[in-house]
Amino acid sequence: MEIKGKVHEVGAVQQVSETFKKRDLIVEYAENPSYPEYIRFEALQDKTSLLDALKPGEEVEVAFNLRGRPWTNKDGVTSYFNSLVIWKVTTLGQTAAAAAAPAFAAPSDLNTPAGEDDDLPF
Repeated sequence: MEIKGKVHEVGAVQQVSETFKKRDLIVEYAENPSYPEYIRFEALQDKTSLLDALKPGEEVEVAFNLRGRPWTNKDGVTSYFNSLVIWKVTTLGQTAAAAAAPAFAAPSDLNTPAGEDDDLPF
């Protein structure tokens, strides 16, 4: 799955155990700009380094897997948890800016030979 949005926050690396680390990424997803959603993603193990260069405000595309798991407490009540696990992050800032501002050549008069000035005011 993939989603495009704006980086809201990049969390610190959390060393959960000697062999397991994770890091959070909060993305502002504004499908409806009046009501943006703040979505929490997790980067696990070596994928935590994917978030090193990200800064708040950058436009990104996040590729992730949706994971779910049950957990049963000591009273036998089962709860279900979902997580969005990152496997790729692409920064869109430069691509989006280039697409938003196309470059056009200045208009030229094809009827006037090169080097001749036209004295018409329009």
